[in-house]
Amino acid sequence: MLIKTDFCLKPFNTFGVEVETRQAALITSLSNLNELFEEGYLRQRPLLILGEGSNILFTDHFEGLVLLNQMRGKKILEETDEYIFLKVNSGEFWSSLVDFTVENDWGGLENLSLIPGTVGAAPVQNIGAYGVELKDVMHSLEAFDLESGEVVQFANEDCEFAYRDSIFKKQAKGKYFVLNVTFRLSKNSIFNLEYGPLKQAFANVPLADISLKQISEFVKSIRRSKLPEPEELKNAGSFFKNPVVSSKRLANLKDEFPEIPSYILPNQKHKLAAAWLIEQCGWKGKRVGDAGVYEKQALVLVNYDKAKGKELLALSQAIQQSVKEKFGIELETEVNVI
Repeated sequence: MLIKTDFCLKPFNTFGVEVETRQAALITSLSNLNELFEEGYLRQRPLLILGEGSNILFTDHFEGLVLLNQMRGKKILEETDEYIFLKVNSGEFWSSLVDFTVENDWGGLENLSLIPGTVGAAPVQNIGAYGVELKDVMHSLEAFDLESGEVVQFANEDCEFAYRDSIFKKQAKGKYFVLNVTFRLSKNSIFNLEYGPLKQAFANVPLADISLKQISEFVKSIRRSKLPEPEELKNAGSFFKNPVVSSKRLANLKDEFPEIPSYILPNQKHKLAAAWLIEQCGWKGKRVGDAGVYEKQALVLVNYDKAKGKELLALSQAIQQSVKEKFGIELETEVNVI
């Protein structure tokens, strides 16, 4: 196994931050992990698993070992009259996977079109968009235990999924390398059109005339209108989570801010729009050096050229402080800060 030293991570993080890692290893198969385990490299700390780097902010050089996930490939495990069970290796690009399932008319992932990142990162973050979350479509996954060297199976319920959260961000954080994810995809026309813009767009279209391709393309158009492509403007997507509050807390906020948008959740709690909160504090479109808040979407921080990770972090902290002062709400970061 070739261990690379003083390896540049700029191409491996969508913020395009200039940082290096002390050591890096390219992972293309389970045998690579087995070899690293046998040679003792996986006992090193700190240890970081990195896919496309679309949900990470480096604030300094990484003084440890980075495992660069390049595990590609997918295959059908099982097919019934209703479902396709598709096993996908964790280094596959998420957006390409969604396009592949839509082209094959397998439903379930279309609302998650154009999300950056790799398949392996999806269950860690429980990615979600436009009314669908990873937990709604994932059947199971396999992961490599970095401490024991064993391959472990996780059923959907084992992952303890919550809003942008999972067991892999809590008690199992840093313990596993996700090898592959198996999805249960529908062969029938079962669409999730409850999200506002989707519901409105297809309100007058007969169900029989709606296709997965149409839904996917509409979702892509929404995302492109709000989010910059990392190739054009360096960013990591939504930097903050939408905060969740109780009914009582929402009522108090509405007394002071009647126009505050909210969305009721199944547990009778309410999700607030973090972008609206940030915009009300005057941050939308603001630039501090080469770090800034995207002019079309206040949830997105951008690197205009050569912003350092610490500069982007300082900007995010200033945003958090102003939202707390104005609304009494603490914004949590969705992006992982290293």
